[in-house]
Amino acid sequence: MRQILSCLLLLFAGAAAGCQSAPSADTSMTIHWQRMVDERGGTCDRCGLTEDAVRSAHARLKRSLAHLGISVILTTSALDMETFEESPIESNRIWIAGEPLEALIGAEVNQSPCCNACGDNDCRTMICDGRVYEAIPSELIIKAGLVAASRLVSEQ
Repeated sequence: MRQILSCLLLLFAGAAAGCQSAPSADTSMTIHWQRMVDERGGTCDRCGLTEDAVRSAHARLKRSLAHLGISVILTTSALDMETFEESPIESNRIWIAGEPLEALIGAEVNQSPCCNACGDNDCRTMICDGRVYEAIPSELIIKAGLVAASRLVSEQ
């Protein structure tokens, strides 16, 4: 969390000091989350926990980045079971400003057995700083969001 706050402070300080200009008021950053949804509209525990984290991170980034003129938009998409079974690694994926979350934070994608909802498929996991995540926590989403936002600020 301390690292996230440091990134945010650097964003604000850079914009305030004129080192980087703040983005124009119409700058937006999209968080897109994709997950498996079964015929009844359900999903697995990993995706369920990640959904809570994505919504929490979106709310926090939206509040924080509004001060820099960046609007944060959350979009979601669902993979049906047929598509999921063809490529389970595509479920529980997050992109921020068009870049995969793992690329923004230097994480590695892996797979492991999941649960009954996913059948016999090995589902997506993420390894970041030596730790394996089955569900993506809000802290990693916020960290990736701040990296993406800093790139938006520096592009202006």
